[in-house]
Amino acid sequence: MKVLIVCTNHDTYPAKSSKTGLWLSELTHFYDVMAKRRIMMDIISPLGGVIPVDERSLDLKDECNLRYWEDDAFRKKLQNSPKPSEVDATDYRLVYFAGGHGAMWDFPENSELQHLAKTIYERNGMITAVSHGICGLLNIRLSDGTLFIQDKYLTGYSNVEEALVSFVSEVPFYLEDKLKERGAHYTKTVIPFMEFIEMDERLITGQNPNSARKVASKALEELFEK
Repeated sequence: MKVLIVCTNHDTYPAKSSKTGLWLSELTHFYDVMAKRRIMMDIISPLGGVIPVDERSLDLKDECNLRYWEDDAFRKKLQNSPKPSEVDATDYRLVYFAGGHGAMWDFPENSELQHLAKTIYERNGMITAVSHGICGLLNIRLSDGTLFIQDKYLTGYSNVEEALVSFVSEVPFYLEDKLKERGAHYTKTVIPFMEFIEMDERLITGQNPNSARKVASKALEELFEK
């Protein structure tokens, strides 16, 4: 069994000089849960090549972040990721869209990522995502032409969380609003930034960075314990 992880290539904001990219713990926490079960994983990005890491997420007091950040083999995966056309969707049982603000620019309109996710899902696989990574699900259409997220229960980075980190003026859209516009049943925790996941059959989503580990644990439970 193999898992496909999708990370962003996008590292700039329209106005802020700080850099964005992948939110590190959304990758490391998910990866760590899977690695402990000896699951094989491939990490791709929309354009291939370097996956930038949001400088605000480089929290090396987080033991899991530190361990992977100091792991040469892991860092090489971030420096030299394949693009979607270089992997075969039929190899994977699950796809995971990691977040970080960067994803909002290069996930939603990428038809190759949409095709990969659709193929995995329609072969009875799972789609999982966390925080801003969930924007990768916005435009997935199934073979019958319906929007994948229509009528699905899911969560994702909330308007309140976006306002609290004061990046509202920088983001191209509010994720919560877009998910609702597409007909999804959006849910969230009452207290921002608390761990929270939502599950709808073979779709598992986490609201914010603190939810990545739980998304991975729940996915493993669904894949192996049913």
